[in-house]
Amino acid sequence: MALPETAPAKAADGGYRVLARKYRPQRFSELIGQEAMVTTLANAIRRGRIAHAFLMTGVRGVGKTSTARLIAKGLNCTGPDGAGTPTIDPCDICDACRSIAEGRHIDVVEMDAASHTGVDDIREIIEAVRYAAVSARYKIYIIDEVHMLSKNAFNALLKTLEEPPPGVIFIFATTEVHKVPITVLSRCQRFDLRRITPEMLFNHFQRILALESVTAEDAALRMIAAAADGSVRDGLSILDQAIAHAAETGDAADAGPCVTVRQVSAMLGLADGGAARHLLGHILAGDGAAALDAAAAQYALGVDPVAIVRSQMRLVHGIALHRAARTGDAALSDDDQTAIATWAGAMGMAAIQRLWQILLRVQGEVAEAADPAVALDMGLLRIAHATSMPDPDELVKMLQSGAQATSLVTPAAPATPPAAPPVTSNIGRGIDHGVDAGAAQRAIEPDPTADDAPVACATNLYELIDHLAVAGEVEGASLLRRHGRLITLDATKLLLARGDGMDDLVLARIARALKAIGPLRVAFGEGVGAPTIGEAKLAAKAAAEAIAKQNPTVAAIFEAFPDAKFLPQG
Repeated sequence: MALPETAPAKAADGGYRVLARKYRPQRFSELIGQEAMVTTLANAIRRGRIAHAFLMTGVRGVGKTSTARLIAKGLNCTGPDGAGTPTIDPCDICDACRSIAEGRHIDVVEMDAASHTGVDDIREIIEAVRYAAVSARYKIYIIDEVHMLSKNAFNALLKTLEEPPPGVIFIFATTEVHKVPITVLSRCQRFDLRRITPEMLFNHFQRILALESVTAEDAALRMIAAAADGSVRDGLSILDQAIAHAAETGDAADAGPCVTVRQVSAMLGLADGGAARHLLGHILAGDGAAALDAAAAQYALGVDPVAIVRSQMRLVHGIALHRAARTGDAALSDDDQTAIATWAGAMGMAAIQRLWQILLRVQGEVAEAADPAVALDMGLLRIAHATSMPDPDELVKMLQSGAQATSLVTPAAPATPPAAPPVTSNIGRGIDHGVDAGAAQRAIEPDPTADDAPVACATNLYELIDHLAVAGEVEGASLLRRHGRLITLDATKLLLARGDGMDDLVLARIARALKAIGPLRVAFGEGVGAPTIGEAKLAAKAAAEAIAKQNPTVAAIFEAFPDAKFLPQG
């Protein structure tokens, strides 16, 4: 965005003008992040393909009304010599440009649909469009928040909107385009104004502060850009407040105020970045007492409990993005990004998602609780306790192998699973449900032409199912997961027990799938075998609930409420 070399003058009455009005775009080149729309409008004006109705939509504060005024100026600009034509670069000197910018041009009418919602207000416009413009090239009607018009008002406008008199242009602006009837949308040339990225807002704020002779910490400006949520107006309003809140630097006689991270955090009631990192560190370490102390310190400084939870969610979101894409979030400070990179290297994606789901639920509980501070304490204790609990799949494996549970922060799994051996058989990967007994037996026996290499790293049923999934044998993996009762498994042989759902035909389908990952003889063995994976998970859940009921508090709850049940977290 091109800003003037010096700050604009004060308001006409000598009073202070807020930054959002002081630096309102006066040219299309000053619009931030709307290059596609500017290019379209420039080409339309240059080629004389000017639509009779425009619709500007987008979130609040991205320039919808400013764009409407710029279109009105560009179409009615006469140039310094009075001989100009419609242009994308209005002169801001001629009477038309100045009067439109000041909101006093008789042929450019702005109407707020929120306060003029009825059909009578639209009738006035319909009557007025019959008369030609008094002094301008185009008679332009700008209707802000057009979605607030009543149904009858929209219907009354349709005919005029479809075939307006020559020289009449309608420009609508709305934040809720889904409330505008499709009959109106079909008659307008629509422009969706984009949210402004935090990096664009950060650069914009830096230029404005240079004109205002104000200094600021980069981290403070990034906090304001993040809080603006894509809105230039919101960001400038927060920046205005931050400048008023800031203390003088005192470094020189003409030094202005300095906006700091601490001041912005206190002003917005946000969690300080360092405090948020420390809190998450305590949570991931499973230290509930330290987490409560860190949260209490932030609460004592006036930080809202919901804001504390959201600061944790922002960090966890950054960890997930870093883990998935190995890139940082430009809106985060360097210290935050360093900590996030460390956590992302120590956490698997499943653990990150589990932490996110718990935080999401805690946020809702804190927001709706009668005492948010107490709800925050209970939520933090729940999260800290969850760090030492294994995932359900890990718990099943623990019960079967006797392994120890791991915490939420564990060494990350490889980014890609080990490659499965190539398919060594020409037999298809599926088997017809109506296969005969002979075909089933042939599918069970290993291919004599296959290599003798064993199935890679398959020491238990879980790993065998993982190899099948990697090889694309989804059906075989599903059958093993639902019906497989393991008796023995080694490098050349898999013995399964007969049972519900496991017969010769199912065994043949499993054998056919296993040929995609290596030669392995599949057969029925003697005995009942180990429980299926689904049965093992139910047993693990029951065991976990039994352990939980040994806690005196939980036991008291079930004694008071015999019909109570455990619900899954997240």
